[in-house]
Amino acid sequence: MKHWVKSLRQDHLDLTFRASGGLQVEIVERPGLWMSDQRLDRLTQALRDVASTTLDAGSLTYGVFSGDPARLKNTIVTLLRRRDGHPVAFNALALMDVDHGGAPERVLHLGLVMVDPGERSKGIAWILYGLTCILLLLRAGFRPLYISNVTQVPAVVGMVAETFSEVHPTPEATQLTDFRKLLLAREIMANHRYVFGVGDDATFNETSFVIENAYTGGSDDLKKSFDDAPKHRDATYNEFCARVLDYDRGDDVLQIGKIDLATIRSYLLRSVPKGSVAQVAALGLFVLVQRAVLPILHWFDTTKQSGPLRPA
Repeated sequence: MKHWVKSLRQDHLDLTFRASGGLQVEIVERPGLWMSDQRLDRLTQALRDVASTTLDAGSLTYGVFSGDPARLKNTIVTLLRRRDGHPVAFNALALMDVDHGGAPERVLHLGLVMVDPGERSKGIAWILYGLTCILLLLRAGFRPLYISNVTQVPAVVGMVAETFSEVHPTPEATQLTDFRKLLLAREIMANHRYVFGVGDDATFNETSFVIENAYTGGSDDLKKSFDDAPKHRDATYNEFCARVLDYDRGDDVLQIGKIDLATIRSYLLRSVPKGSVAQVAALGLFVLVQRAVLPILHWFDTTKQSGPLRPA
């Protein structure tokens, strides 16, 4: 709790807490903007340690693995460690500022999730895939946030479709009915390929929302065959990926959706273990308090500039 209170005056999330099973969870928002060099180095090394347990060969060279602090200025990292401090899993979300039909829009890219093989199937998916997204929605005052996801893994395609709202494409909704999603997809592919390691030579199929030849921009070692890609418990997602993606070429599907109140409801009812609901509620309450109190603290802090205004 002391760590939470210390974070109250910050403009970013910086949370550490214990989850079920004794895992320590650390959520840090935009660490490249404020984190010390020493702590940033430890964080980056922890991410690389997790990656080394999941990749058979090679290494990742883009995003949070590049060693460039600038790549962490628009990243939100959720890191899980064992009791002994050894890192076992992480989720690296990316904040993308896009031009959406002439208006600025912030899109949360679901980014990269890696889990030590020894920790899989231990009930930690609810932390990695949804918790940070829900906290960000609370920070945004419940205003819906657009999300994007780039993957060739059927299990992830299904998770995104079942967790978030208005997702396109899905096995049930292959025809685009919202032109705004196409505008977002075009903007992402034009200006944010580096976020998910897709090279300039990849092409985007606007009809199927498939990125063709996607593994040439730094994410090369993530390319999988269909047989090796983790499957979803619902076979329709597996069949969907097998039908629309060319795994030999190295295709990805680009999904666009939203985080909204319906997402919170679905997350609490379907994803969070009953024994952890109170903990999630406590985290959410802290974030809401931070959002309400932080502007007041900034207003009365005469030592820092607040745009053109200063408190009396």
